[in-house]
Amino acid sequence: MKHILLPTDFSDNAWNALFTALKLYADVPCHFYLLNAHEPSFANLLGDKGKQRLAVIYDSMEEYSNQELNKVLDYLKENHSNTKHKFEKVSRTDDLVSAIQEILLKKDMDLIIMGTKGATGAKEVFMGSNAVKVIKAIRNRPVMVIPESYDFQVLEKIIFPTDFTQFFEPFELSPLIELTLLWKAHIAVFQVALEFQPSDSQKVNKTLLDKRLADTNHSFHEVTMKEDITKGIHDFAKENEAGMIALVHYRHTFLEKLTREPVVKKVAFHSKIPLLVLPELS
Repeated sequence: MKHILLPTDFSDNAWNALFTALKLYADVPCHFYLLNAHEPSFANLLGDKGKQRLAVIYDSMEEYSNQELNKVLDYLKENHSNTKHKFEKVSRTDDLVSAIQEILLKKDMDLIIMGTKGATGAKEVFMGSNAVKVIKAIRNRPVMVIPESYDFQVLEKIIFPTDFTQFFEPFELSPLIELTLLWKAHIAVFQVALEFQPSDSQKVNKTLLDKRLADTNHSFHEVTMKEDITKGIHDFAKENEAGMIALVHYRHTFLEKLTREPVVKKVAFHSKIPLLVLPELS
């Protein structure tokens, strides 16, 4: 059985992520954990520092969290008849990242799926999306981010940008391969670069990746970077009518050094299709 963590704040984009997860894994036995992490606001904390006041705030938030989680469970019980799926609620008085880290220590989760509202322009510099915070903090589990306006129907093509400077271990690629085989989808592996003069190590890594993906329908492409890497990824996804982008979030990779742009973060903010961030080799 697959164990999937679904963080929710009961917003429309959280519901959309939930529905996408249910459709994406409709034919897979799954145990879904619905997580709501909640913290009192600074205004509430600063308004009265008394322990009694804090206790009231925490109790109130915990009550609301469980009440809303029960509503979600009731809705699913009434409207979701897939016998392969089971659900469990998890309420935590903590920040989202800490709550997820705690759960990962206690339960063997296979995947985290969450919605994102995204951002445009300078907003992303000053405001952190919960999805981006989770991607940044959780590197030992795959994280799938679902844009708020995305309406999932079928998964036919996944694009996988890489510069072939990294050696891919099987466990890093397994979530991607699993999805591809599940939906009989096509993986379009492509390199975004200023020029294409691969080193010996890049050639070796490309050959190894080809072997790792041997059981899948896949192809290799080269895309000359015109503006920035993020735009190149989105343009390639649009041109190929892709249904998902897959990335490995390595630290200090060539992809980021090339233009000093935080590729994964920017893709997560601006993507109009789901983003699957694969776990990195520690």
